[in-house]
Amino acid sequence: MSEAQPAVLRLAGLRKSYNVGLPNETEVLHGLDLVIERDDFAALIGPSGSGKSTLLNLIGLLDQPTAGELYLLGEPTSTMDDAGRTRLRGESIGFVFQFHHLVQAFGALDNVLMPLMLRHGRPGPAAIDRARSLLAAMGLEKYAQTRPNQLSGGQQQRVAIARALVTQPSLLLADEPTGNLDTRTAADVFELMRRFGREVGCAVLLVTHDPRLSAACDRTIDLVDGRIVSDTRAPTGPSVTG
Repeated sequence: MSEAQPAVLRLAGLRKSYNVGLPNETEVLHGLDLVIERDDFAALIGPSGSGKSTLLNLIGLLDQPTAGELYLLGEPTSTMDDAGRTRLRGESIGFVFQFHHLVQAFGALDNVLMPLMLRHGRPGPAAIDRARSLLAAMGLEKYAQTRPNQLSGGQQQRVAIARALVTQPSLLLADEPTGNLDTRTAADVFELMRRFGREVGCAVLLVTHDPRLSAACDRTIDLVDGRIVSDTRAPTGPSVTG
């Protein structure tokens, strides 16, 4: 019998402090324990100042915890050097932000391919086909050569989602990805992330202040004052448009 696959993400006693060793040392995350499985589509919620951005930076391997351990695909990351963290981040994590950060000089297809270009140089035919397929699935096939400033906000965010998925990550981190969109477009973008999370087989952790979006997730993790105060699963998978 083969061993079960490790969780995509596991936090064990994770702590984060700033100004360590100084009189104004402040701990903002207080010993968090959390597991994100491969089929999770979870919302991370909490008031401003609760530590959501700090936690997302740690999960994305953009910062290091003060204490505790963060396991990504079973690998402990606290003792990794910068090169190891960069490798694991690039191979395993996709990012979608409130501001899409597309490169205005490039068309949609090259923007989707950007993570692969940065890692390998000009991608080969298989990678280009994958990027085109993602654009087509986002309803953007005819915009492959269109620059971002000629696309609507919703279209630009769909390009950003395709870019995050082109590396076939195990974990998609989405930080207020619909914050700049109208309600209808936000719902469409949300449903695309849900569908592709399932089809690509990656876990999704969505940071949002929108109660409609969090209620439509399968799981809601509530962070208050640097502590997880609740972690609940929905009895069914509701639609954000329902």
